Amino acid sequence: MEAWCRKNNAEGKIRFLADPNLEFTKKLGVEHEIPVLGGWRSKRYSMVVDDGKITQLNIEPDGTGLTCSLVDELKL
Repeated sequence: MEAWCRKNNAEGKIRFLADPNLEFTKKLGVEHEIPVLGGWRSKRYSMVVDDGKITQLNIEPDGTGLTCSLVDELKL
């Protein structure tokens, strides 16, 4: 995340959070098992959070693709 942040000049603009125990992921219901990657992972998604409230959540239907989670799909 740090490398992506630097490369995209996002420092101070986007808050990056890790979820190593899938606590947040499970609350969203976006966990799925991928054995070749070590077990349970988060599906790919994009999210807009405004003042602590999720205002947009785009979850990839297959959990891994790029059909709806790209930045161009976000309504900002």
